[in-house]
Amino acid sequence: MFCPKCKVLMYPKEDMFVCNKCGFEKKKKGSNIIVSAQVKKELTIIEDKDKLNVLPKTKALCSKCGNNEAYWILRQMRGSDEPESRFYTCTKCGYKWRED
Repeated sequence: MFCPKCKVLMYPKEDMFVCNKCGFEKKKKGSNIIVSAQVKKELTIIEDKDKLNVLPKTKALCSKCGNNEAYWILRQMRGSDEPESRFYTCTKCGYKWRED
């Protein structure tokens, strides 16, 4: 949701959406699904990261706790002609590391 005053992205805070730039607040409606007035697409807001983790999982050994499962993401760290880097987060202890 965008602020009607200054047109920047508003962030959820308890039962309100708050603009970090001008302080405008708008009460949330009952659902976590918001339809944008401009694009007319559904947007689902995930507020509790522990209840629903949407990152993909793979088998990777955590060097801290020995767990054999981790979430992973890819990030382009250098120029577009260089390969991306894969980062892992242990599903058990939360330790983060980069693929060698």
